[in-house]
Amino acid sequence: MVEALKKHQSFKGRKGPVVLCIMDGVGFGKYKEGDAVLSASTPVLDEIMKNNPSVQLKAHGKAVGLPSDADMGNSEVGHNAMGCGRVFSQGAKLVQNSIDTGAMFSGDTWKKLTGNVIEKKSTMHFLGLLSDGNVHSHINHLKAMIEKAKEDGVKTVRVHALLDGRDVGETSALEYFDPMDAFLKDLSDDSFDAAIASGGGRMKITMDRYNADWSMVELGWKTHVLGEGELFSSAHEAITDLRERSGAIDQDLPPFIISDEEGAPLGPVNDGDSFIFFNFRGDRSIEISKAFAEGDSFEYFDRVKVPQVEYAGMMEYDGDLHIPEQFLVNPPEISRTMSEYLVASGVKQFAISETQKFGHVTYFFNGNKTGKFSEELETYVEIPSDVIPFEQKPAMKCVEITDKLLEVIDSGDYPFIKLNFPNGDMVGHTGVYDAVVESMEAMDSCIGRIKASVEKAGGVLILTADHGNADDMYEHDKKSGDVLMGAKGKPKAKTAHSLNPVPCIIFDPQHAGDYKKDLNSGLGISSIAATCMNLLGFESPEDYDKSILDF
Repeated sequence: MVEALKKHQSFKGRKGPVVLCIMDGVGFGKYKEGDAVLSASTPVLDEIMKNNPSVQLKAHGKAVGLPSDADMGNSEVGHNAMGCGRVFSQGAKLVQNSIDTGAMFSGDTWKKLTGNVIEKKSTMHFLGLLSDGNVHSHINHLKAMIEKAKEDGVKTVRVHALLDGRDVGETSALEYFDPMDAFLKDLSDDSFDAAIASGGGRMKITMDRYNADWSMVELGWKTHVLGEGELFSSAHEAITDLRERSGAIDQDLPPFIISDEEGAPLGPVNDGDSFIFFNFRGDRSIEISKAFAEGDSFEYFDRVKVPQVEYAGMMEYDGDLHIPEQFLVNPPEISRTMSEYLVASGVKQFAISETQKFGHVTYFFNGNKTGKFSEELETYVEIPSDVIPFEQKPAMKCVEITDKLLEVIDSGDYPFIKLNFPNGDMVGHTGVYDAVVESMEAMDSCIGRIKASVEKAGGVLILTADHGNADDMYEHDKKSGDVLMGAKGKPKAKTAHSLNPVPCIIFDPQHAGDYKKDLNSGLGISSIAATCMNLLGFESPEDYDKSILDF
């Protein structure tokens, strides 16, 4: 439990609410070409930016707890940072440290899983995203585990590899699959057999989140576990063939099974096997973990059969529900979040987004905590997302989110309100430039409605983002900055997050010189928490990162 916050010495707050609007995936682009935020007609944002205090914040790399500043930020670490007001070492860094120090391999879980297959002469399976995006996983983590498995005496390894195409180039899969296939062949010998057994696009199978589309997990279960699906002689053949037939980019590629010499699936999961889901990020790891771990109470789809295996995740993906029970690396221990402090201070809070980002303004914002700190003081509203490709409806649910939000602002019941508009990130990941522009324009219209409502209520609107994406939609040459051209002479789409800074704009119509309009610069998005506390009339905790406000 935390203590109530101290009242601010010189600022009592405003009559109306502090509204934190997180424009997911909206940053300041480095290049004019490919910047869908700049290309979009956004008169509301343009006017707010021009006439109100604003600053650029860091939202990637070390500023959000990632190993280096070459690592792009993401929604999970971004909301962690904004919600807890400090920077914690995150999944990628924790996993790499665990491998480098050997802590992973000396731990009870690793010993249990390898010992199981050695004793039973069974198979060790690895499932996860095969790329170096370092947002959900890293290919080097997988390689290190396979090498160690062989060293420890494991005889058979099967890799179930998901295509990325979101955190790396949209058609870059063979840059990872071909070297991985060669790595496994070089490692194999008379006493060790390692191979890719199945695969498919991350947005087609396995990696659903927030219970949005369990059919993805079902398709992944059939592919990886049951070995049901179209057979190919190699991952290279599968990717090139399915890409040509479907026209899909990597993230949407249909599932495939690799066959053995007799034409049977190479790696179905059997009783007595061990199974590691090697993604470290939690949101898209929970559902497949439930499919393995839950008994007869599992109700999301017919699993047909549930092999009795030793299952572990790279990390504990849900610390409250303890999913999964076994994991290789301890997750960051995030405590004393802003939400917990506001509850201790008696402040009522409201959080809203659509399904795709609902967990970000609740679970991740609250330090990876499921549930509320107070049923009485906190209200969460989830607007169900449409289960269609995001480029087909770029506005997503921003209108519905705004409709509900205006009711809440007008009620006067909640001093602190937070929301997430997913458009810039979710549509940005599709790589469809025109759709991203349309998504920005739809969001801008909604922000105009929120701005008017906040002003009427005598409140404050904070506009910020968790990372960039929509601001960097084309691949550029790193040296010249020129746009790289793809098929048919069109710019090569970029679907990954950017390394660009994000905005923080303070719309405070009641401002009367009670804080300086020149905001503190050079900070990261972890400064959002202290800023919100200040605007609510409180001092922030001493160990919180510095507020952007200077009194």
